Amino acid sequence: MPAADGDGSAVRPRTDPAVFERMAERAARPAALGRRFLARVLDCIPLAAAGAAAAWPSVPAVTEHLQAKVDAAARGAGGDTVTVWLLDGTTAAHLALVFAVVLVFGVFYEALPTARWGRTPGKKLLGIRVASVSTGRPPGFGAALRRWLVYGLLGLPGALWCLVDRPRRQAWHDKAAGTFVTR
Repeated sequence: MPAADGDGSAVRPRTDPAVFERMAERAARPAALGRRFLARVLDCIPLAAAGAAAAWPSVPAVTEHLQAKVDAAARGAGGDTVTVWLLDGTTAAHLALVFAVVLVFGVFYEALPTARWGRTPGKKLLGIRVASVSTGRPPGFGAALRRWLVYGLLGLPGALWCLVDRPRRQAWHDKAAGTFVTR
């Protein structure tokens, strides 16, 4: 029976927040690895399309620039071996533009929907979502952006960590953001 307060009202004992975290952990099950993989493939298609659309106009200019460098090296070599650097100021500028387009598109396609609803279009299609480990709700924008950027940097090796991680099957990008993928 709860103890009575000085005014006669009952005082409830405080429950440790860790109890609620354990209850939420048991309630949310990690998503199947096949669904996660397929959702990632589906989500990579629009990102790749955005990158290709940004790169396509640069292809003729970059090709012409590189061919001119190779031709100049062949004319001036006189039989000697010449090193031709493919990445220079011109090609780096085109590459930076493509990278910027993919980065901006990724923020709108991956980070914002993950922060708002806990899912990207690919995850929604397959019935899975990203949840914060501590709350079980969608992660904040900072965590969603960190999750996407770490995935972009570490790629497949970081994603494969979920094969050995227990109990939440978190990949490295999930660990960095404090999230996990659930049904």
